[in-house]
Order: sequence, then C-alpha cells, then structure tokens
Amino acid sequence: MGRINKSVSTTKVTRNADGTFNFNKRADAVTAEEPLEIRLSGTTITTTMRTPGHDIELAHGFLHSEGMIKSAAEVTNARYCAGATGPDGQNTYNVLDVTPISTVRAPGLENLRLTVTNSACGICGSTSISQIMDKSHRPIEPLALDPGLILELPNILRDQQKQFKRTGGIHAAGVFESDGTLIVAREDIGRHNAADKVIGHLMLENTLDKPGRILVMSSRASFELVQKAIMAGFSALITVSAASSLAVDLAREAGLTLVAFARDNRFNLYSGELIEQ
Repeated sequence: MGRINKSVSTTKVTRNADGTFNFNKRADAVTAEEPLEIRLSGTTITTTMRTPGHDIELAHGFLHSEGMIKSAAEVTNARYCAGATGPDGQNTYNVLDVTPISTVRAPGLENLRLTVTNSACGICGSTSISQIMDKSHRPIEPLALDPGLILELPNILRDQQKQFKRTGGIHAAGVFESDGTLIVAREDIGRHNAADKVIGHLMLENTLDKPGRILVMSSRASFELVQKAIMAGFSALITVSAASSLAVDLAREAGLTLVAFARDNRFNLYSGELIEQ
C-alpha cells in the first residue's frame, strides 16, 4: 500500500460499479488508520486508532476531555518519541509523549480509561453522568438555535471534508460561532478523535473559553461526544445521525442543546430551545 500523504493511502482494488460481472482493477484512495499511543510523562494513558495529522491537537483535546488538563498552559512539551521506529528504522510518529507543567501525576489519572470507548465501562448511566458533571469545569452558556442555522451548518462542514470526498470513509468535526462562522474543522477516522482535534486546536490557540459555540459532527451523537462538548464548554452539539439515550440524558442534565438527524432538510431537537420564527 503506497502513501499519498499522512491521512490518505492508495491500494489496489477490484471494482464492480454496475452490479454485473464486469470488473476493473484500479487504484483506490482509502483513509489512513494508524495507532497513536499517548503517554503522560512516559506513562501510557491511551492508545487510539486515528488518522495521522494534528496529533498534538488530538492529545490536548483528549486530556482535556478526560478532565486531566484545563488549558494548553498546563503542558510544557508534547513530542513524538524518538525510539518509536518501524521495520525500516524510521520514526513511526505513532507515540506521543506529553509532559505536564508539574511532575505530579495529573488529577484523574488513576481513573483514566486506558482505551477509548463509547460505553459506560460497566457502571450505570446515572453514575457516568454524575462523574462528567463533577469534573466539568467550563459552564455552558444556554443557546437557542435558529432552525435554518441548524440545517446550514452540516452543509458548511461537509464542504470542509476534503478527505471524505476522496475516500468516503472519514468523520469530521467543526466548531462554529453562534452566527454560523466556521472556526476550525478537522477530519479523522474516529469521530471522537475529530472532536478532540478541534478542541485541542482551540486550546492551543487559547480561545477555548469563549462561550456560545457550536460543535457539529458528521456522526451520531454518542455519550462520549456529549461529554467532550460539555467539558469544552460548547453550548450546542449538532450531529447528522442518531443520538443515544445516555447522550440525551447527559445533554439535558448539563443544559447542552442537542440536535441529531440534522440532514435532508430535517432534524430532531433532544435538548435545548429553538428560536421561534
């Protein structure tokens, strides 16, 4: 398999395009997927399958979403480990070591999930919600959404999905101002990674604290994405696919406006208010 760039690869494929027994062989663009091991002062805290690119943003966003750091100022260094080499002896750029501002273990490290998951990991839903609310440190500013804006934002995000247009197999996250202005968009094979990348970008730009922003995802609304939106202080989360029950419960508890199925000129509002026309 040959590398076009860090986020897209090419591979040979036998293609059937019309449902008959006519086939052709061609090169096909596929989304790159590689592991990223994130270490905190040398200790592995998670390994996630991600699309390479914007890894430092991803690490910052992940640590923030887990309640381990509040700002980029709490990180003194983030670098790829020189010893992480592949069969060719070259750096794989798949191990990232983050050094916090202090040598003291970051709060919450002892309870950190060692793999990224979408579930409550064996505890009940109410306990999961309580834990998120306890470690959330950014108040959510209530935001009533304009129905027209809800339908417009996924389309704006889709225009930013350059790798999706090439591969058809990658998620996207975008952060918008309340007036619909796009701030940042990122793509990744994992929806949670895409969210972490945009959150990490805002952290590194020192602009995460600005209230009233909207997170838009090309995916479903899972508990995990609602958690990330709440931890980042976003006012609303809009997704193009379904919402899970626990995601709805958490959004309502936190006061996060939650919209799902925002596509094909329709949407479902699960939490929050709309601006009346």
